[in-house]
Amino acid sequence: MQPASLDRLDWQIIAMLSENGRTANSTIGDKLGVTEGTIRQRIRRLMEVGVLRISGQVNPEFLEGHQLLLVGINIGESSQLMKVFERLGQLPEVKSVAILSGRYDLIIQVVVESNHGVIKFLTESLASIEGIRATETFIVLKTHNYWL
Repeated sequence: MQPASLDRLDWQIIAMLSENGRTANSTIGDKLGVTEGTIRQRIRRLMEVGVLRISGQVNPEFLEGHQLLLVGINIGESSQLMKVFERLGQLPEVKSVAILSGRYDLIIQVVVESNHGVIKFLTESLASIEGIRATETFIVLKTHNYWL
């Protein structure tokens, strides 16, 4: 993906939507001194190029009967990094994937149902991906200002 060129207005729009994704285009336009149409076009462009996504988020504290996991992953060979990265992102339980520097090559954020879901994810879904050398799983017990 080609990086998008963002100007000050784009960043101001993003900042306002980050505070409240439901802010009306007209309200944003009034605060930034531009028309509602300009805001609408900018938001559409930011979404089309993959810079911005507006969505509802849930506090994982309210996911009763679910487990939030962070899984650190080491791959066997550097040449497999992007392949493993892409495959992890396709698993339905995986909410995000990141390439890291440091102890792990990748880290994934996972939501599963119950402890049985943890076992099934680790022994079936994750185990089905070739190129993974080792993993370390962290069960998230409590969060603060963390949203999915």
